[in-house]
Amino acid sequence: MKKNRLLVRTVILVILIGALGYTLYINFFANKELVKPGDQAPDFILTDLEGNKHKLSDYKGKGVFLNFWGTWCAPCEYEMPYMENQYKYYKDKGVVVLAVNIGESDIAVQNFVNKHELTFPILLDKDGQVKDAYGVKPLPTTFLIDKEGKVVEIQTRSMTERMVRDYMEKIKP
Repeated sequence: MKKNRLLVRTVILVILIGALGYTLYINFFANKELVKPGDQAPDFILTDLEGNKHKLSDYKGKGVFLNFWGTWCAPCEYEMPYMENQYKYYKDKGVVVLAVNIGESDIAVQNFVNKHELTFPILLDKDGQVKDAYGVKPLPTTFLIDKEGKVVEIQTRSMTERMVRDYMEKIKP
């Protein structure tokens, strides 16, 4: 009887250790990058703060600076004024900024937009489906998409104004 209990406990312990090991591997070591440079950017439709729908494929022919962000993210807040400054210059040169907020309330997002006087489209990814489709983990993450809809580069850290300018120049049609 004691041998059976010891065997059952050992099997359960081995299964738990295996599950823990698998979870750690998936979370820290597995490559979760769903969209890579050279891939066609997954199409999506998201609504902005005014209720307008934005479909990524509608921007074909333009360079798209696709930025995923949150109001609580300090690096996101740091780079927003740089994105705004460069957007004012590059919007007439065929580059659009689409800033995708991840799962926050309209009020929080609107307050952030007002505070930073942002004029580029702010899209709302309430359920995180677009974030998941792109495999976005850290915020901010920016996808540089060329006029053909292909991902040119992915940036997963905060950017300086010079970096934002150089990236917009890179995707300018």
